[in-house]
Amino acid sequence: MNVKILNHEQVLSFLPDRDNNAHKGDFGKILLLCGSEGYTGAAALAALGALRCGAGLVYLGVPRSIYAIEAVKLTEPIVFPLPEAEGKLSAHALLKILAMLSSMDAVLIGPGLGQSEGTRLVIRTVLEEAKCPVVLDADGINGICRHRDILRERHYPTILTPHAGEFARLGGDAAGDRQASAESFAREYGCILLLKGHHTVVTDGEESYVNQTGNPGMAVGGSGDVLAGMIAGLLGQGLPPLMAAACGAWLHGAAGDLCAEKLGQYAMLPTDMLEVLGRLLK
Repeated sequence: MNVKILNHEQVLSFLPDRDNNAHKGDFGKILLLCGSEGYTGAAALAALGALRCGAGLVYLGVPRSIYAIEAVKLTEPIVFPLPEAEGKLSAHALLKILAMLSSMDAVLIGPGLGQSEGTRLVIRTVLEEAKCPVVLDADGINGICRHRDILRERHYPTILTPHAGEFARLGGDAAGDRQASAESFAREYGCILLLKGHHTVVTDGEESYVNQTGNPGMAVGGSGDVLAGMIAGLLGQGLPPLMAAACGAWLHGAAGDLCAEKLGQYAMLPTDMLEVLGRLLK
């Protein structure tokens, strides 16, 4: 299979032009379902990742018990509380979520979500009902490990962003040929797979990109949450799903490289990557 490698100029060429008469609704409405007690940072980082990539409206739904924390952390996203059980989203959250789905351009589920019967039901129901691209990250991925067939049944794009451990739980061969295994999984389940790691692989099973930006300093909690939000933000602006994932991986890694140059790999943080993204999107 022909493998492609992106550069900065190509990434910028895929970003949509911004008309002088445009308004915030023209740049995507994104729904994020993230966070749980103890994991408020993941939700905040994902929401900021979407906004830093140009998303016009970012709606962040979180368990009611952490709503006040997120509302203080975040001023730009539209944060709203959802019903919960023991600090995680419950099945009762679906009433509000389903009412919002039809107006969304992209959905992200997973960062900091936690695992419970309620979160698993939310994940499966959104996959069944959302008529737009859905990104599954972290616990969004863990929530379908025993229900992978739901990916085949979807008629709209689904992007999965596992690291090696999550990919193994999905049934992928994380120890063998990463590219071949990612391509095989994407073909079998009709999804786009972004397999994180050194030289991240992004594939729909027919076309593949291998990312060459990034460094070990990005191996810190919260980095993946930023990436997931970035991909959702690019999807909401109309990038084709494979390109949204590939461009998101390139930009994320390039932001990490800028941070490593300035701060060193030991000291850099995911929030630093958010701060330098603007230098890459000019």
